[in-house]
Amino acid sequence: MVSQTPFRAAEFKSAFGPKYAFQPNFRGINAQTATRYGFRAATLGGGLGVALILYASSLPRFRADVLSKFPVVGGLFEKQEVHPADNPF
Repeated sequence: MVSQTPFRAAEFKSAFGPKYAFQPNFRGINAQTATRYGFRAATLGGGLGVALILYASSLPRFRADVLSKFPVVGGLFEKQEVHPADNPF
């Protein structure tokens, strides 16, 4: 029997075995894992951002300084004055 050497082990490749290929990574995180974590972080960040806007939209300073600056819906957050004659109180 012939003993195994690194050269002989490298030249044998089974057609039925797994097909290994080099996968670049940075400290164990490859592109697929980074994309998965990125989507999860974006989803959580977007949800927290919407929650912050809904929570802080009742603050007059936040409404005037931040929400009124949005291009399309900014006019919805501007406080509209009620004419004194229309005020029931």
